[in-house]
Amino acid sequence: MAEDAPYRGASPQAFSLPLPVFLVPSAIILSIWGVKGNIFYPFLKKILYISGEESQAQIRLRANRMGKFSPNLLLLCETNLETIRGVIEKERPELVIIDSIQTMYNENVSAAPGSVSQVRESTGILLQLAKGLGISIFIVGHVTKEGNVQDREFWSIW
Repeated sequence: MAEDAPYRGASPQAFSLPLPVFLVPSAIILSIWGVKGNIFYPFLKKILYISGEESQAQIRLRANRMGKFSPNLLLLCETNLETIRGVIEKERPELVIIDSIQTMYNENVSAAPGSVSQVRESTGILLQLAKGLGISIFIVGHVTKEGNVQDREFWSIW
């Protein structure tokens, strides 16, 4: 990590999160989740949450039960990496959350979403975006319903 990389500080509420509380621009962080959780980073001005698993209607219903979205949270329900790249480049958020990496795909890779090839390619594209734009990206990977992480070879690309 570069000595002069500016950390984005955390509020006291952030210390109860299951995620790192400090962000470094141009960083990608892998987070393996088994239970759905809430993400709250009040010190960021623009967060882009990209859901590959749920529709806007599903997320809106959950948000209505929980309260309301923060005005600094943008929502995109998409799995195509080229579309996602265009939105990230246009919006220039401070933080992007990819939920989940297993649902993302690149049309130039002849493999199914969730395959090692697709995850590797998707991660490479996201890494280029993080470094090129100086943004932080959380990549969420889910565990199975039985509580197991998908086979070890799958995550060995990290």
